[in-house]
Amino acid sequence: MKRYSTFLLIAATLGFLFLYTPIIALVIYSFNASKLVTVWSGFSTQWYGALLQNQQVMDAAATSLKIAVISATLAVILGTIAGFSLSRLRKFRGKMLLVGMVTAPLVMPEVITGLSLLLLFVGMESLFGWPAERGTLTVIIAHTTFCMAYVAVIVQARLSDMDESLEEAALDLGARPASLFFLITLPLITPALLSGWLLAFTLSFDDLVIASFTSGPGNSTLPMVIFSKVRLGVSPEMNALATIMMAVVAIGVLIAVWQLSRSKPVKR
Repeated sequence: MKRYSTFLLIAATLGFLFLYTPIIALVIYSFNASKLVTVWSGFSTQWYGALLQNQQVMDAAATSLKIAVISATLAVILGTIAGFSLSRLRKFRGKMLLVGMVTAPLVMPEVITGLSLLLLFVGMESLFGWPAERGTLTVIIAHTTFCMAYVAVIVQARLSDMDESLEEAALDLGARPASLFFLITLPLITPALLSGWLLAFTLSFDDLVIASFTSGPGNSTLPMVIFSKVRLGVSPEMNALATIMMAVVAIGVLIAVWQLSRSKPVKR
């Protein structure tokens, strides 16, 4: 048993080193004074200042943030409706079709999703004249389409585990379906909605493939700008950008853990 524990400790250590050593190196070299990312020539924060003065990166970050917030919000609304329908409506005509449509984006390669959405927008433009050009709106529609699938699965799982006796008691007491949903069901699934929104926001903000198919000139997202710059060689500014993004994520995780620890009841 002791040998087995030692083996697991060594395997876990090697695994963590393999995963986090490149990230640690990236953070360290973001403070490198040299333009060469692999040659250390002293400590400096000049690349963070240069990053903040890079208007292209700042505009792309603002575009990605706007797209992610709107897409995540729309995905939560549509995903909640889909998840609620799949969980509470036991049998209805076309349920299997709806299940297939909801789960398809989860397993569909992003290249196929992006290409199909591109063909859809091109076909709509030729038939209806809309959208006249691809840009922020088409990216939002595309991101909402595949993000809502993840939200629907999360909401459906939460509703499946929830005790339905509370809803049945509210109905017996004369609650209307709309009041039942907003006063009983919605507060109970709020953690699932928050989790779905955060997941959808992350997927949208991080997406490169689908955004590349559905965006147009002058509407590049942050992943697209990073990818185009990295293709020409990794610059210290990109290291600084990655470090800032990791710091924001780490702070968010710490705040979430702190909130969860506060919300747990104290055992006596």
